[in-house]
Amino acid sequence: MGRDVSPRRDVLGTGCTHCGLAVPPGRLATEDTLPFCCTGCEAAWGILQAGGLTQYYALPERRALAVERSGRQFEEFDHPAFGELYVESTAAGRCRTELYLEGVHCGSCVWLVERVPLLVAGVARTELDMRRARAQVEWDPAVVHLSEIARTLDGLGYAPHPFRGVSREEARRREDRAALVRIGVAGAIAGNVMLPALALYAGDAAGMERQYEQLFRWVSFGLTIPAMLFPGRVFFTGAWAALRTRTLHMDLPIALALSAGFVRGAINTITDSGPIYFDGVTALIFLLLIGRFLQQRGQRAATDASELLFSLTPDTAHRVTDDGSHIDLPAAALVPGMCVAVRAGEAFPADGVVRRGISRVNAALLTGESRPVPVAPGDQVHAGTFNLTSPLQVEVEAAGATSRVARLLAQVEESARRRAPVVAMADRMSGVFVAVVLMLAVVTFLIWVGDDRTAAWDHAIALLIVTCPCALALATPLAVTSAIGRAARGGIFIKGGDALERLARPGDLLLDKTGTLTEGQMALVEWRVDHDVRSLVLALEHGATHPIADAFRRAWPDVAVGPAEAVEYRVGRGVEGLVDGLPVLVGSPRFVAEALGLDAKTLPTVGDPNLTPVVVAVGGVVVGIAGIGDRVRDDAAAALARLRRAGWRTTMLSGDAPEVAATVGRRLGFPSADIIAGATPEMKRDVVERLLAVQDRSGPVVMVGDGVNDAVAIARADVGIGVRGGAEACLASADVFLGAPGLEPLGRLAVGAERTMRLVRRNIGWAIGYNIIGVTLAMSGVLSPLVAAVMMPASSLTVVLVSWLSHTFDPAPPVPVVPTAADDTLPVAA
Repeated sequence: MGRDVSPRRDVLGTGCTHCGLAVPPGRLATEDTLPFCCTGCEAAWGILQAGGLTQYYALPERRALAVERSGRQFEEFDHPAFGELYVESTAAGRCRTELYLEGVHCGSCVWLVERVPLLVAGVARTELDMRRARAQVEWDPAVVHLSEIARTLDGLGYAPHPFRGVSREEARRREDRAALVRIGVAGAIAGNVMLPALALYAGDAAGMERQYEQLFRWVSFGLTIPAMLFPGRVFFTGAWAALRTRTLHMDLPIALALSAGFVRGAINTITDSGPIYFDGVTALIFLLLIGRFLQQRGQRAATDASELLFSLTPDTAHRVTDDGSHIDLPAAALVPGMCVAVRAGEAFPADGVVRRGISRVNAALLTGESRPVPVAPGDQVHAGTFNLTSPLQVEVEAAGATSRVARLLAQVEESARRRAPVVAMADRMSGVFVAVVLMLAVVTFLIWVGDDRTAAWDHAIALLIVTCPCALALATPLAVTSAIGRAARGGIFIKGGDALERLARPGDLLLDKTGTLTEGQMALVEWRVDHDVRSLVLALEHGATHPIADAFRRAWPDVAVGPAEAVEYRVGRGVEGLVDGLPVLVGSPRFVAEALGLDAKTLPTVGDPNLTPVVVAVGGVVVGIAGIGDRVRDDAAAALARLRRAGWRTTMLSGDAPEVAATVGRRLGFPSADIIAGATPEMKRDVVERLLAVQDRSGPVVMVGDGVNDAVAIARADVGIGVRGGAEACLASADVFLGAPGLEPLGRLAVGAERTMRLVRRNIGWAIGYNIIGVTLAMSGVLSPLVAAVMMPASSLTVVLVSWLSHTFDPAPPVPVVPTAADDTLPVAA
């Protein structure tokens, strides 16, 4: 048991025993109790006392946050379906999983979480990655259930959630670790080989004693052997695979050059005659491994379709049993015919039909409709959309891979596979390069073999070394990686060079409306009142979860809010109550008119008929009206104008009603013919495919969106772009993600892509020109293998420096201060 170092009872009374925060008057210390700010802290303190972990309170840095227990039992963590998705078995017969923990704050959190094995019998270890807030847990399933471990973590204030993609993350970590080890070993060997090489070069110029020259040659030889056997082995493996499949691969001339340089250097070392090429061989291995690693990281796909599905739907569903009670189980265990309860604010775990309850649903994720949709018994709802206002009971019709969102994501995956012909074309081009290099090496040998066999070998090896595609292989990935890094610093995240290449030319730009051209959430767009009643409105809406209440709170974040009494919420109509003794009504015109006995036609109206009107009445008198809607982004008009001047053809796709889409389109300069309203995900996909089918089109087809309803079109397009705040599926299927707010990054993306392609062409031109000069010198007998070994890394270094120093993407501009809707008389600008 640990030493009791918790605060003494006689000095308590002002701070919580566990977290140190202020204690409410009713929970202050007495003769028999300690002060706690909440029951969660009291429970966490009890757990630490029982487990002998009171040393926690002696840590210099502790979490100064109250413990908020979720109260869940986590029974779904013990379900077989959960185990199939998130749990792995170890060789020792234990189980292992990775959990995301809420509330991870500092080093004391790591100390506490990693001592869970002392609190729960059967837990072998818990390791917490504080930066990612992910804990790896290993336990004996015969002794303890995962739900008990989860309840302990929850009781300590770290609510656990299953982490998706454990096996994939582990595989990627192993792959990256192996690549970095190879690069590290190759770099260390190349650096050490360069030291005796410099001594030998100096000896050639100023003279060197024979025994030291032989020593340096043998040292270089000995260091190069492990470089060939370990880090360089990947190139020989690729070359052997190319020979077995009878294809010409870029690894083939690399392997030949490495072999020729190493064998020739070994022979010259043993016979003590001629130059050695070990510095060039080891430098070649090191630089090529760096280029391969950068290219692999830059082109790695973000996630697969199955992971996307679980990221969009909730992990847990509340199944309604025959007796009306609720049982939590993994959403993956749902089958058609089950009845599930969906509370206000939760996402639907499956497709189904509403059987009980009336509510409003945010379906923008799938449909793009910015306004909440009312649902009642008999209406269809879909997995991934959100229930906003009231509890519902839904009968499951399709879950998991058969749901609508899963089918859309399957199409995303299929579209990603259709891009493979681009890779095949690159492979064919590299095959031509390899064939030409090999043919020229043979021709060089045949030209010189009649005069001097040794010279023929030297000239052929020099050609293979000098034309080894190091600079050519690095030209594109380094330029692209440098540009992607600069773009990322400016809030633009690009997955691969193919997107940059396509965006370098203007073409057709398709833009989703909700969340892309607009902010994608309900906002206060108009506010016309006779008096300052903002505090009264906020007091009534303080505890509401409706999007209209959220819009008021976002518009007035600095307005002080007083208490409200006798508050009554009328679903779909409004809210009423007493604030400072005054009766206040906030709701639809019909609701306020009926409550006050007025004719709705006499009430004030909003300037834009597409906005949702919200009338405010105080003391029985109507004092004003608010217009709630989806605000157009402040920089949208200017960004679109710049893109149109650059030659882009813009079209707006919207799932909204035609009148709503037309209003937004006119504000942003879209002709009527370029506004497509009521577009479903399938319709957006069809628009993209029609443009792709145009034979004489110029430039790419680019789709910009933020929801799952855009994901299929984004995947089908030549380039898909996801905007900030978008759905994870949309972002994962996109080639580019705009992390900076607004549409201004679109303009920087187009300019940066054009600059990057100019840099790629310059690098490739340099590499090809260098190869032409090198081939000419090698075939003419001017270039020795020693000079070729020096030229090869010099050319690569030139490509590296040019790529990293070139200016491709502009930095993000300062974020402007956006005014809030604080004016009581003027309409808020849209």
